[in-house]
Amino acid sequence: MANDPLERFRSVPSFTVSSNDFTDGAAFSREQWATTSGGGGISPHLSWSGFPAETKSFAVTIHDPDAPTGSGFWHWAVFNIPASVTELAADAGAEGGANLPEGAEMLSNELRSKSFTGAEPPAGTGTHRYDIVVHALDVDHLDIDPQSTPAVLGFNAHFHVLARGVTSAVATSGDI
Repeated sequence: MANDPLERFRSVPSFTVSSNDFTDGAAFSREQWATTSGGGGISPHLSWSGFPAETKSFAVTIHDPDAPTGSGFWHWAVFNIPASVTELAADAGAEGGANLPEGAEMLSNELRSKSFTGAEPPAGTGTHRYDIVVHALDVDHLDIDPQSTPAVLGFNAHFHVLARGVTSAVATSGDI
């Protein structure tokens, strides 16, 4: 069985997600690698279009399903992004959320930091996929405890998803 957690999502319409920092399915740029690996630790630029007109907010997650943990590794989770926002600039995931749009909230990643954590596949673990998902939601606001995990965000968003845009990047241990 392939390790594809995206297959577990319920079927909803899709929309387009793109980035100025990588091409879908291609390698993350050096800027999206962890600083501990010599990268920039900067969240990628993301933009999206073609979502339903009734969208009231967005949530964005970046998850590595190939991390050797049994549950993957959450790199970033943002929610309550207003429906009028269709783009996040590079480094929107800076510590504490100062570069996020007004109203958006960020949860702690696997390192317990409210920021984007860059790619850093451990030596010998090969190529990792980074699933970047933008969820178009039917509510203005998800009432989630700020200390919650990205998995709790996913659970709550599941019941409000109108459509989903997905793109991915890769990183291979030893590439940087």
